[in-house]
Amino acid sequence: MERNQEEGLPIINSPVSPSQSKHSFGSGRNVMQGLQFTSIESPNVGFGSRSYISSMGLSVGARSYSASPLNIRSQSLALGDLELVSEDDKKNDSPVDSSAAGQSNLSLLLQKSKTPSPPDLQVQSQSQSSNNSGIPQLRVNGRIQGSPSNNSGYDPKEESRPLLEVPFSNYGNRNPVDDLVPIEENHWTEKSWFEWLPCVGGRQSHLHNGEEPSRPWRHITPADIFQIFIRDPISYLPAVFLGLLLNLLDAISYGLITFPVNNAMFSTLGPDGISMFFVSCIVSQLVYSGGFSKFGGGNGSMMIEVVPFLHIMAEIILKEIGNDKDAVISTTILSFAISSVLTGLVFLLLGALKLGSLIEFFPRHILDGCIGGVGWFLVATAIEVSAGLKSGLGFNYETLIALFNLHSLCLWGSALMLALLLRVICHKIHHALVVPYYFMITPLIFYLIVYIFQLDWGDLRDDGWVFKMPAGDAPWYRFYTYYDFSKVDWSALLKTVPAMFALTFFGILHVPINVPTLGISLNEDNVDTNRELVAHGVSNLLSGLVGSVQNYLVYTNSLLFYRSGGDNRVAGLMLAAGTTIILLIGPWIVGYVPVMVVGALIFHLGIDLMKEALVDTWGVVNRMEYFTITAIVIAMATLGFIEGILLGIIMACIFFVVSNSRRSAIRATFSGSSVTSIVRRRYRQQKFLKRVGNQIYVMKLQGYMFFGTINGVENAIRQVLTFRIWRRNPISFLIVDFSLVTGLDYSAAKAFVRIHRILEARRVHLVICGVLHNSESANALAAVGIWGDTMKEYIQFFENFNEALERCENMLLEVYYNRRRSVLALTDQPVNKGMAQPTRLSPPKEILNISSPRNNLVQDAGKSILRDERPPQHDKPTSVLIETFQDNTDKNEEFFSKLAPYFHEVNVPSGEILWNQGDSPNCLYLVDHGVLRVHWRAAEGVHARPVESILPGTLAGELGFFTKRKRDATLYADQRCVLWQMKTEDYDKLLENDPKVANDFMRLALHFSAERLSTMMQYAFLLAQ
Repeated sequence: MERNQEEGLPIINSPVSPSQSKHSFGSGRNVMQGLQFTSIESPNVGFGSRSYISSMGLSVGARSYSASPLNIRSQSLALGDLELVSEDDKKNDSPVDSSAAGQSNLSLLLQKSKTPSPPDLQVQSQSQSSNNSGIPQLRVNGRIQGSPSNNSGYDPKEESRPLLEVPFSNYGNRNPVDDLVPIEENHWTEKSWFEWLPCVGGRQSHLHNGEEPSRPWRHITPADIFQIFIRDPISYLPAVFLGLLLNLLDAISYGLITFPVNNAMFSTLGPDGISMFFVSCIVSQLVYSGGFSKFGGGNGSMMIEVVPFLHIMAEIILKEIGNDKDAVISTTILSFAISSVLTGLVFLLLGALKLGSLIEFFPRHILDGCIGGVGWFLVATAIEVSAGLKSGLGFNYETLIALFNLHSLCLWGSALMLALLLRVICHKIHHALVVPYYFMITPLIFYLIVYIFQLDWGDLRDDGWVFKMPAGDAPWYRFYTYYDFSKVDWSALLKTVPAMFALTFFGILHVPINVPTLGISLNEDNVDTNRELVAHGVSNLLSGLVGSVQNYLVYTNSLLFYRSGGDNRVAGLMLAAGTTIILLIGPWIVGYVPVMVVGALIFHLGIDLMKEALVDTWGVVNRMEYFTITAIVIAMATLGFIEGILLGIIMACIFFVVSNSRRSAIRATFSGSSVTSIVRRRYRQQKFLKRVGNQIYVMKLQGYMFFGTINGVENAIRQVLTFRIWRRNPISFLIVDFSLVTGLDYSAAKAFVRIHRILEARRVHLVICGVLHNSESANALAAVGIWGDTMKEYIQFFENFNEALERCENMLLEVYYNRRRSVLALTDQPVNKGMAQPTRLSPPKEILNISSPRNNLVQDAGKSILRDERPPQHDKPTSVLIETFQDNTDKNEEFFSKLAPYFHEVNVPSGEILWNQGDSPNCLYLVDHGVLRVHWRAAEGVHARPVESILPGTLAGELGFFTKRKRDATLYADQRCVLWQMKTEDYDKLLENDPKVANDFMRLALHFSAERLSTMMQYAFLLAQ
């Protein structure tokens, strides 16, 4: 094994191949020069394998962690026992029988090891256990360990819990994750599509809204028939009339502009657009109220926001074909139907694949910009329709002259004034029926003026105040005559495909907005976006197949319909029937519609959409997002809708990178002096690690690491290595915690190659933790060669932060003990009588001061804290008590001699449970040899989590012992242990015989609880920040 010649730090470069130990917890590694760990059987006692890869069955060449939790704890145990090694032990390298009770743990280090395989472990459920009614019994090798406990009536939730839950990644637990009872289930996904139909869904489908189950037919009375077929439909009539009025107003306003009627080629197609509008409304209403939608009374209508894209498609076709009117109209109307079918297919695909939440990820500010662009289009359309512009609204001098002609100004100015008056009224009167009543009253006032002044309808039509009558009294189905496939220009149709996809993309964004909003307004909690996507897919597909245009569930119309009493599928079907009657009457009604009314309604919606995009977002979104919204609106107004959407997406991507690059990926940084591993060590070792802990630098990362954020991490690491900071605080370990990192891209992974190279030049170990074995982060690091089957120098990987920190602490302890052994070896060299000998037998001072400032700090701390000599020999447990408490008190040996008779030696085999969580406390333990492990289970059925390791020279169970609180965790022997037990009756006897000694002992014992509390608080306030 190589060693850093400057620092004396071990270089770990020889991992155990997974082929040598298939169930290894990583790779067994040497931690001291010439030393290897022995094979120590360590059970999991029902908590599952502690390492993720140990349960995966690694193959040759697979990635592995730098050391297993077992090896790290064995290393910690051996380092703790170095404080107890006598001079004879240091000189005696003979192997010791591993089966001997109470053997020195240093002997375990001197024996060649193999990585242990986890034994067969399982958890016995509460139903299988008769001994413990609150805590699951744990089986080791098929045998229940530990004494039975009486826990009747015990509730684990009422127990005290540690301040910190150690980051836990299942540790290979064999209990399936999905055996927990789900808190909430989405019952929409349980059914087939046809079960949503009101007559197919079965009894349960009618009870989701708290409705009473339907009675058998033989129990239906004439009163029920009267209620169902007469009384209820009559109660729905006000809502149906309101819905018909809204559909009629929308058809006259927006159906009329389905085709670009300001163009001479399409000037006569206004009535056909109204008919297509009604057909789309009828189809969508039948689908939604027929059972496909959760909102049985929801109002379906033409998707008016896609009108700009329909005009773009018409202009493309007109530009490609030219003056062939029949070909232009046939190709245009076919493109409208195909775009509707395409929209329906996309809706169906999203709903069938359960991707309803995917479209919710689209940035809202881009959608706001698109809404603002649609608002501008509607304002421009209102001006064109009201002023009767033939060439469209252009940004030129001729258009300006035409608009401000006195006659044209009166036409579009009157419509604008009506829209502004409506906004003033809405600002004063907040009621849902203001807009419908306003547009009902306005035409009546117009007709009253025409009647009073006896104005001629022909003159009104010629002057542009009223729409012209359809030529030849065209029937409602005339638009079907335009479907002449022999006249379709297929090349021109293909060129509209990009506009079709843009239309589809923009259309699908409304569903995740309208549907949840309507559900909130109607207090409907069981709304499934995927189901509504399927409903929209069916309605748009059918609408395209019958030759009409896109449709969707309209929020405002549906809300008004529900609040007017139309909260039933029957009311929705009645609305579809009423709309069909209006369609059959024919489009002749257009010849009596005032232009100012239509223009005012278009103005009203356009201004409202622009207000939503440009006014309502002011002060709500940040500056970059508002700039994006404004840029999209301007781009759509000047360049076009498709160009505006593309510009918005590009700007959103750029601003996303910029804004996230400004946000630091470093959540927190701290040193090893601020937080220590959850290991109970000897007091002097803890004090030593506090002194040298600044050589461990921890960097906790967060979020997704990509090329925009990794630069800040790399700069922060370079800053730590600058001469000014290095001279004040040189480091030996950099721990990078990936626990909160969701992933990293290739650029970020490649940056860690540079970071490793920089740290290696300074002899600093890069320690990466919190990366699961098969996670995205692990794959990215493996792709660039950081983590693989061959471990690099000065880089290590661990499953969680505690293992990484414990390993670094162990290596700092190794540096001191290795150097101390080398000094003792020089001191104990045989004397050559033929040569002159120095008068000073102690090692030269230079031996302790070689290498670097980092080594000097370690040696200085070790010389001032860690003892080189062993305390005077005493009988056990007096010597164990002195070794445990002498650094915390000034008590003499007499005090410990009085205390010793009340402790009894207990030999505990590996895997035995000393107590279970929830047991009543009846003893405490003083650890002489071995390692104890503490596991905590939050609640019944929840995986147990390791929270602490207890090494020799420490106490276990003192807090519950003195306070009589039930055990808040499970304690078991991770290795074969020699313990000294004090039972409750022993302490009572001590309290009776020598109260002062008993009270002093209690104070000393609670010192370990105070240290544990301090450690857990460090985790709570540093790691959890």
